[in-house]
Amino acid sequence: MSETKNEYRLQGLSCTSCAAKFEKNIRDIQTVKDVQLNFGASKIAIVGEASVEQLEAAGAFDGIKVYLANEKRKEEKIPFWQKRENKKSMVSLAFLVFGYASSSTIGEDSPATILIFALSILIGGFALFKVGLKNLTKLQFDMKTLMTVAIIGAAIIGEWGEGAVVVFLFAVSEALESYSMEKARQSIRSLMDIAPDTAIIKRGKNEFEVDVEDIQVGDIMIIKPGQKVAMDGEVLNGQSSINQAAITGESIPVHKQTGDEVFAGSLNEEGFLEARVTKRTEDTTIAKIIHLVEEAQAERAPSQQFVDKFAKYYTPAIMMIALLVAIIPPLFMEAEWSEWIYRGLAVLVVGCPCALVISTPVAIVTAIGNAAKNGVLIKGGIHLEETGRLNVIAFDKTGTLTEGKPDVTNVVSLSDLSEKDILAIASAIEKFSQHPLASAILRKAEQENVDEYTADDFQSITGKGAKAILNETTYFIGSPTLFDEMRSIPKKIQNQIIGLQQQGKTVMLVGTEEEIKGYLAVADQVRESSLSIIQKLQKLGIEKTIMLTGDNQATGKAIGKQLGLSEVKADLMPQDKLEAIKSLREQHGKVAMVGDGINDAPALASATVGIAMGGAGTDTALETADIALMADDLEKLPYTIALSRKTLNVIKQNVTFAFGLKLLALLLIIPGWLTLWMAIFADMGATLIVVLNSLRLLKTKYH
Repeated sequence: MSETKNEYRLQGLSCTSCAAKFEKNIRDIQTVKDVQLNFGASKIAIVGEASVEQLEAAGAFDGIKVYLANEKRKEEKIPFWQKRENKKSMVSLAFLVFGYASSSTIGEDSPATILIFALSILIGGFALFKVGLKNLTKLQFDMKTLMTVAIIGAAIIGEWGEGAVVVFLFAVSEALESYSMEKARQSIRSLMDIAPDTAIIKRGKNEFEVDVEDIQVGDIMIIKPGQKVAMDGEVLNGQSSINQAAITGESIPVHKQTGDEVFAGSLNEEGFLEARVTKRTEDTTIAKIIHLVEEAQAERAPSQQFVDKFAKYYTPAIMMIALLVAIIPPLFMEAEWSEWIYRGLAVLVVGCPCALVISTPVAIVTAIGNAAKNGVLIKGGIHLEETGRLNVIAFDKTGTLTEGKPDVTNVVSLSDLSEKDILAIASAIEKFSQHPLASAILRKAEQENVDEYTADDFQSITGKGAKAILNETTYFIGSPTLFDEMRSIPKKIQNQIIGLQQQGKTVMLVGTEEEIKGYLAVADQVRESSLSIIQKLQKLGIEKTIMLTGDNQATGKAIGKQLGLSEVKADLMPQDKLEAIKSLREQHGKVAMVGDGINDAPALASATVGIAMGGAGTDTALETADIALMADDLEKLPYTIALSRKTLNVIKQNVTFAFGLKLLALLLIIPGWLTLWMAIFADMGATLIVVLNSLRLLKTKYH
């Protein structure tokens, strides 16, 4: 029997060490079998039984509030200055100021001054001491333990003023960390608010306003001008321009008419639409985006795994160093105990791993959130980091670099038949074919209004073409190879075929076993944006851009030349694309594959990073790829690479800052220049720099 699994949203989860402690407390509940805490998305999944009251009791040390994930509720927005802990910090600051005023008038050793400082320490640090002392009894060494030891130590050696400054600065540091995580998570919250909670549903001749949870698949949804679409659906009546920027990141509204798909959260700009609901509220594209983004934020990136492992050994090591600094000089060098204990406490404070621990998650959460708002789904920190290190990008041709909708460009007769007859014969045979080029021929025949012939005994000739009987004559349509096998193609016709292929066109011959009657040339139009996208990628420093196509060499080369690609691999079957990706990885290391996620699934899966486009329309793309570009366009690819590179740089800068500042502060201990308040200032400064630096990623815009 499978265990029940419940998901909850959390409010007030501010720091990574609090999150780890909260998770441990929940694991200690006997009825709980497993816990998965997602710090980035501020969510928790619990396997087993636990009430909301039990969960809130487990997070009481940090005032964590818990509510069911699918519970519709507006989060209480408490202004920064009205939060209880921040109010206490303000009172603590007031006493701190009085304390320094008192020490300059009646002296710092007077009982009144000590009392004022002690009040400042108690009011500002009460919650900190409660946790810190409890941790100390259990020998759990985290940030709060270090701070508690440092502040109590300062009071014991008579440094009351410094102890009070440390309490206040630590409170400020915690408040800033909490504020920054809230800001980083805001991008997910804004995604959640995109789709409306109710929709107008038509049943019979009546219209009702219904909660989205109560809407059934198949219901008819009314979407008026200026309204947001509440559910994914298919247009039944009407036409309109729909702004779907929230889902796909496309800034230009898309024209929708009968049969087109509409997404929950998109905005109906002008017309009146009736649409049939096609998905339940939890299966809509926007719900999937939110779910995937939250899952992505829970995944630890390689650099975060390294930092987390490092912090595990780093904190006890700092405590050991602090102890040695405090006792070795007085024991073996007859130095002053109070002075060296003070220096040991300064080591404790400066050694706080706070900035280091937050350096990676805050950058990754911010970048993934920003990408989602711009119509790019990145499925985890690891894919974000890998994208930042890419050297080579391979593209599928059809539907990726090209429109994916081939058009007939030439119809040529080489016999007594007219061009319309050639087209009529071709369309009669291709009516039975599944080949993508067949649809282009049928479209052209319809436009030209040619006579309709009836074909019998249709037979597909795998990879080469097809044949059928028309008016008691067997006609063939297919590649030059097919006709070459039956009889040699005259030199003159061969030259014409080569000329068309060099222009990037696919040539299909029409004829009988005895004679070539004519041919058609079909071309898949290159997307207008493809050239500028390839140029942008080359400017970003991508060493190689490669096109993988099933088309012939000549067509592939013509498109490759038109787009300025480094290399073209043509005549590839799906398994050849897979092999091509494997060999590119062996030669160049990090390789991305960009495709439409359906027939390219194996190649997408074997690339370092699989990037699927058109994610808003296909579940396959969302599931097989590491990154999904929600719009059916490559426009967002350079933005994604630039964002990933910027994130890698930000993480490197963060770790360097956090380390550098601590190293500098530790060096100041040797001449005895490092005071306690300077130590906490260094720690707070590092945290603040790391956070602000990470929040710069919110400003990465799509150009």
